[in-house]
Amino acid sequence: MTEANAAPVTGHSPNGLAAVEAEIVRACKDARRDRASVTLIAVSKTFAAAAIIPVIGAGQRVFGENRVQEAKGKWPELTAAYPDIALHLIGPLQSNKAKEAVALFDAIHSVDRPSICQALAKEIESQNKHPQLFVQINTGEEPQKAGIAPGEADAFLASCRDTYGLTISGLMCIPPVDEPPAAHFALTAKIAARNGLQNLSMGMSADYTTAIMLGATHVRVGSAIFGHR
Repeated sequence: MTEANAAPVTGHSPNGLAAVEAEIVRACKDARRDRASVTLIAVSKTFAAAAIIPVIGAGQRVFGENRVQEAKGKWPELTAAYPDIALHLIGPLQSNKAKEAVALFDAIHSVDRPSICQALAKEIESQNKHPQLFVQINTGEEPQKAGIAPGEADAFLASCRDTYGLTISGLMCIPPVDEPPAAHFALTAKIAARNGLQNLSMGMSADYTTAIMLGATHVRVGSAIFGHR
């Protein structure tokens, strides 16, 4: 991504971050949860380094990107300057990008098919690097959306472990845009609980407080921090 086609710098990013942080604190209090139990992932997709640096300066250290190629173009220089940053891949992963993804990301939220499992297992062993892995659940069973159908989740999680030797940290979901998200968050939490998984990547700018009430451990917030793209 070049500076010419990058989204403009918002200028209000740190203020956005502070507002989101206050909402997370409030939601955790309402849910009687420790604030430390929720990881805020600042979704920086389409934004250039100039827009990201103020958010880093305001204290944010966990960021999310949708595409391996975009992240590869802007994050190595940033992580060299700020080595305590954790980078999460929250968008779809192609098998032929698994090598780069394992090298670049600390967490991958979109494990959703056997070919990805096979590619990740190969690269994890080859690179001796172990990113946190989340299986994506397609809770609305939307044909245009990636993810495992809820009814197939238990078998897929077992195959991740038994066939591919992967350690799955948790589940991720993106509810249908035209449905209330709470039922989808609750379903994802139920699947995680019965499979002994502790982490839930749920909730974006419009619904992250609801997700926290229903057990989210990772919330993926972009526009509320960086502004609209």
